[in-house]
Amino acid sequence: MEVSGNIVDVLNSTIFSGIIEIENDRITSITRDDKHYNTFIIPGFVDSHVHIESSMLVPSEFARLAVIYGTVATVSDPHEIANVLGIEGVRYMVENGKTVSFKFYFGAPSCVPATSFETAGASLSFAEVDNLLSHNEIKYLSEMMNFPGVLNDDQNVIKKIKVAKKYGKNIDGHAPGLRGKALEKYISAGITTDHETFQFDEGEEKLSLGMNLLIREGSAAKNFDTLSPLILKSPGQCMFCSDDKHPDDLVKENINELVKRALRMDIDIMTVLRCACVNPVIHYGLDVGLLRIGDYADFIEVDNFNRLNVLRTYINGKIVAENGKTLLPHLLSVPHLNKFKAEEKEVADFAVKARGSGMNVIEAIDGQVVTGRIQVTPGFSGDNLVSDVERDILKLTVVNRYEDIKPAIGFVRNFGLKKGAIASSVAHDSHNIVAVGVTDNDICNAVNLIIKHRGGLAVVYDGFKEVLPLPIAGLMTDEDGFSVADQYSKLDKLAKYLGSHLRAPFMTLSFMALLVIPKLKLSDRGLFDGEQFKFTDLFIP
Repeated sequence: MEVSGNIVDVLNSTIFSGIIEIENDRITSITRDDKHYNTFIIPGFVDSHVHIESSMLVPSEFARLAVIYGTVATVSDPHEIANVLGIEGVRYMVENGKTVSFKFYFGAPSCVPATSFETAGASLSFAEVDNLLSHNEIKYLSEMMNFPGVLNDDQNVIKKIKVAKKYGKNIDGHAPGLRGKALEKYISAGITTDHETFQFDEGEEKLSLGMNLLIREGSAAKNFDTLSPLILKSPGQCMFCSDDKHPDDLVKENINELVKRALRMDIDIMTVLRCACVNPVIHYGLDVGLLRIGDYADFIEVDNFNRLNVLRTYINGKIVAENGKTLLPHLLSVPHLNKFKAEEKEVADFAVKARGSGMNVIEAIDGQVVTGRIQVTPGFSGDNLVSDVERDILKLTVVNRYEDIKPAIGFVRNFGLKKGAIASSVAHDSHNIVAVGVTDNDICNAVNLIIKHRGGLAVVYDGFKEVLPLPIAGLMTDEDGFSVADQYSKLDKLAKYLGSHLRAPFMTLSFMALLVIPKLKLSDRGLFDGEQFKFTDLFIP
């Protein structure tokens, strides 16, 4: 097989016209010529940190969409499904990923459960992490989000870091806002990356200490505009990632969009492609080709560097996408694994009697996973606290899905709903049910819709109900990805019809239970202070 065009040799920063010959999945020769070509051949894009589960698609279906935009590989953290199903969930992702011609590189989750302050569906013991890392197909220790454990020399955390080093595997980081001596200690433990950086000078400091910066642009957390200028300072230490990408975004773009945006900033094409293609391959030791003789034939053909339209995507020498169409098959038979024990709730379960003169409220920040913390006077209906639509302070709940117990209640500002409620079983990190709404009745109906389907996303208002079922771990579906994207888009529009001004209401909702990110979050056990790393009272005396 031969492919001709203008070949972009990123490693040597040259572009030349020529012919690539492919045999048995690999490039056997690259011959220069003097012909004029209208296409450019560049290495395939690599998403350097992504939770496949956030696409709500199983890996094989995620791949069908990603290849359209030139992504040939992902560095994938199966942390989400591990919190539901443990090591069985990790193996599920690995095995499903093997069913398609796409290069998934999974890590061993380091923090399952993420904290001891929430109820997860499973845990990963040190022995299980050791077992995973001992396999060649597991490439790294996934994000060490328990940075307090690293800083305080928690022996369970240190053991996991040491076993990763024993197997020569990289250790991914998770350290939002960490600076100074604490950051130095975190990095000195052997942690090599961070994708949670959200401030320019924070990123600058991390790079200066030798850390690799994964510049993130997901469906909710968007840090590209802030961090992309750092590419010019440390091009060999920067990579692009999506972290969490919902299906409606995945059908439109992937890493290709970050490449286009970087090029519009007049960053040199070779520098940009180092971040998008080369640096992840080198850092993680991936078996992804970089347009060298002997490499796997993993590359894409594009029309030019302005539009960057992906004409064809090749993986192991096979065309997997062409002219905006995926050529990977949709699998008709995918096993369904799940864990869901919650029973339907009563409206009274969401009532909270007032005590004290004020309350602590989570402040959602559009485009960020960090939250603010504000103190307000409550809204009342009789003796009970209720949502206050005028002040945009809405009732929030997290319902344990692994045990049938009473819901936890908090309040949140900036969701903007004027009526109804939205709910989801995608609730980082333990994936209990999270819901926000205007009335207890709406919240109860939305939660019960999730319980009825044993996982999914739901919108309810004025007697109307809409749900996207997620029967695999309450996180994913095996339906066609394009259909799922349409269903999700409908729910997203409904949430915005109810009044939400957030760019991604469901993604933002999923982070309201993410305890490892400050400042204030809600677990199934109560309101949590992410700065002090302990529970805090809803009420202020």
